Amino acid sequence: MLTVGDHIPQFKLNACVSLEKGKEFKEITNTTYPKKWLVLFFWPKDFTFVCPTEIAEFAKRNGDFKERDAQLLGGSTDNEFSHLAWRQQHADLKNLPFPMLHATPEFATALGILHKQAGVALRATLIVDPQGVIRFVSVNDLSVGRNVDEILRTLDALQTDELCPCNWQPGEKTLQPA
Repeated sequence: MLTVGDHIPQFKLNACVSLEKGKEFKEITNTTYPKKWLVLFFWPKDFTFVCPTEIAEFAKRNGDFKERDAQLLGGSTDNEFSHLAWRQQHADLKNLPFPMLHATPEFATALGILHKQAGVALRATLIVDPQGVIRFVSVNDLSVGRNVDEILRTLDALQTDELCPCNWQPGEKTLQPA
């Protein structure tokens, strides 16, 4: 599994970006959002139970990520056509403000997030800085959803470029070495 300090591999992935006829799909690359932090989050399968709760929460908090100059990119190993069908059928997914990537098995393998037995993406989150360096990695069991507040808090801490103590929150003092 790639980890903190590794560079995100170059990628070129198809994504579902809209429900508007003729504008449903777009190719997303590692350079589509220059000078932005990337928050990549992956889920195991479309048309499941835990996944839409997370995707909908990320969508609700999209503005918070944008305020931090970060672009959300969600995805699973399901293709962009599956993502489109799911968005069309699930009320909480219709108006997503971020791309739903087709994280090919090759890309999931390159990241080290392909579940060995199930062959699907693990429930993984990566925060990548504007230079393409992975600064945070978290992986949950397939059955356990993420905490979007904690991902935002971690992004805030990383963006201070300072030493942040346990349970640090934005606005609190950072640590100053003596």
